[in-house]
Amino acid sequence: DGRQHVLRTLPTCFVSPETRLAVAPGALIKIDVFLSEVERYGRGRSYLDFHTGVVEERHVEAERRDEYLMKVVGSTGQGVGAAMVDRVLRRLKLAKDFDELKPYLADVPAMIHEHKSSGVVIEGTQGTFLSLYHGTYPYVTSRDVTASGILSEAGVGPKAVDEVVLVFKAYVTRVGGGPLPGELTPEEAERRGWAERGAVTGRPRRAAPFNTELAKRAVLLNTPTQIAIMKIDALFREAAGKTRWADLPTEARRWVEEVEEQLKVPVTLIGTGPEPRHMVDLRRERGRG
Repeated sequence: DGRQHVLRTLPTCFVSPETRLAVAPGALIKIDVFLSEVERYGRGRSYLDFHTGVVEERHVEAERRDEYLMKVVGSTGQGVGAAMVDRVLRRLKLAKDFDELKPYLADVPAMIHEHKSSGVVIEGTQGTFLSLYHGTYPYVTSRDVTASGILSEAGVGPKAVDEVVLVFKAYVTRVGGGPLPGELTPEEAERRGWAERGAVTGRPRRAAPFNTELAKRAVLLNTPTQIAIMKIDALFREAAGKTRWADLPTEARRWVEEVEEQLKVPVTLIGTGPEPRHMVDLRRERGRG
């Protein structure tokens, strides 16, 4: 619709108006953010699990007082880490403990099981190398964000899954501290059209070219059945807005084929612009040119 939408709680499937939106038991929310997003994007179709964790202001304050987290690790300071500590210590309040959340409460794992025959998308957050266990520790988030960790937080066993879609950008970005092989200067990132800002903090994201070795490691950790590559138009401007494989520039098609060959996983979705319709869907195409 030409507008930028930044969500912190509801899944990106909000763009489909008939889709039910559910927040898993392993998730953490801020009540004001959740209610605001429901009002704007998910009225009448949004659900919270009874065991979804709640980040309170005291968690935000505790994190922002922590000089190591803020200055060394580069935390976003949203209280998520402090809330996870409380959860481990069994002190964290859950969605079921707040009256204002009661209209949205549901058994989300049961919902997933009930509707799996009609199609369920389970969406994770952040990126593989921010995983607490498998990422660039200590420059990581406070949970496991690989496919298996996401399933665990949603209450879904591995045998229930038909497809695992691993999403890459056509270049690499990160906010805050930590290694970034091949990192560009801010000026070079701007020149290439890769300059971005974090969705939560608004801080500039650091940028680097696509890294095949990191991608291979992400494949190992997530065992995807298919790969989606977003923002290919940032590498190949002529790809912008294309919706058919044959219409992509030759260089873009060659690049995708090389990624596919290196990773040994089929590339099925190629993002060519900011709108949902700006997508080459190779699942629907029989040939590639």
